[in-house]
Amino acid sequence: MEMKPSLNLSMRTSLIMTPRLQQALKLLQVPTLELQQILKQEMMQNPLLEEVDEVTDSEDLAKEDSPEEKANEEAEDPADEDPIDWSEYLQDGSFDRAYIPQSETSVEFLEKVPVTRTTLAESLIEQLHFLKLPVPTLQLGEFLVGSLDDRGWLATPLAEIAEQTGRPLGECEAVLRVIQALEPVGVGARDLRECLLIQLDARQLRESLPWRMIHDHFDHLVNRRFPEIARQLKCTPEAVQEAADAIATLNPKPGLQVSSEDPKYVVPDLVVERVDDEFLVLLNDRHLPRLRISAAYESVLRDKKKSECNDGEAKTREYIQGKLNSARWLIQTIEQRRRTMIKVMNCIIREQREFFDKGIAFLRPLTLQQVARQIDMHESTVSRVCSSKYVQTPRGVFELKFFFSSGLQTEDGEDVSARSARDTIRTLIDEESKQDPLSDQHIAEQLHARGLKIARRTVAKYREQLNILPARFRRRVA
Repeated sequence: MEMKPSLNLSMRTSLIMTPRLQQALKLLQVPTLELQQILKQEMMQNPLLEEVDEVTDSEDLAKEDSPEEKANEEAEDPADEDPIDWSEYLQDGSFDRAYIPQSETSVEFLEKVPVTRTTLAESLIEQLHFLKLPVPTLQLGEFLVGSLDDRGWLATPLAEIAEQTGRPLGECEAVLRVIQALEPVGVGARDLRECLLIQLDARQLRESLPWRMIHDHFDHLVNRRFPEIARQLKCTPEAVQEAADAIATLNPKPGLQVSSEDPKYVVPDLVVERVDDEFLVLLNDRHLPRLRISAAYESVLRDKKKSECNDGEAKTREYIQGKLNSARWLIQTIEQRRRTMIKVMNCIIREQREFFDKGIAFLRPLTLQQVARQIDMHESTVSRVCSSKYVQTPRGVFELKFFFSSGLQTEDGEDVSARSARDTIRTLIDEESKQDPLSDQHIAEQLHARGLKIARRTVAKYREQLNILPARFRRRVA
């Protein structure tokens, strides 16, 4: 068989993600705050995009509506010489007015200056320098501080540190005790037991009942064997329970007090307000710049003769035309994003009306496919709309994905949301007897009595998702 190179011509269809389609999908998926930064960047890159000032915009609209201005424009620029419908993009094509609550007034705010946070290592090294330690001891202390994790615990074994630094193990232990005396109390511990003991020592509770429980009976304490601890320490179970409550006030991760990040505030992308018996969906885009096509380039594109003068002006016109098409596409994409988000939220309200009226116990199972089928869109589009977006409702602020969950069947044949089942499990545990807590099997039996078909392992899974301990760890002796 002879092998030789050859050329073959074939035709096939394939789906190609154009740059514009990729941009449209990205704008649909990002939340409002990130979209604000994207639009500001687009305005810097595209000279045909400009932000609409509400004050000057209203004055321009008043001027354009005057009969004299309209007559002058018609006399100067005949309709047959204007191939571009600028009225669609100059004023009417801009964004609709954003939602502004009635309670808010125009107040001038000062710019928030970001504050630099001190890390745990910086705080500990600064405290070490205040102690005026010898240089070799200070260097070893800085090495030990660098070996702490975010919790404030020593992540590297002390023997390994002694081997790496070439210092005696006793000297490393002495410097570690110096670090353990610094703030926050409990840093430098090698495990949870030592971390709790350091904090009790700082409170001058050495040899107290909580201290002895941690020092001598830590395994029984972890497994909540309070009767056994009471027998060995010759005290009542009630005293052991009280000491365990005091131990629960200690911080197992003291390093997070310094190195924890600032809280991240949620800015809702949508707002749902109740008006009489109906719910109104509003887009919370008041911080987004309202875009329009710049009128400064209108004369350049209207003058057809300039393109016939020379190549330089023809290239200029071609550049402006490309930017104009890009600006048109961006404005249309943002408007399409607005309509899609409102359409999805309206569909969620229709499907979860009982939740908005009565609460989380009436949350129904809902899937992305159900919403996509109702609004005649693809499931991936609905998923992008719900990604990293929040809605402010009369019942609180929720992520859009909160309204989507799987369903559990009842004995009546109806479906109940898994979130509603988890809320019921939390309510049962909150109302249980602390001396005789409900096991997963007992919770499943109570849910069966309410008509909800659920297995014990499903109850255990939902309980773990709620960060609730098993029954034996929730039991109290007093």
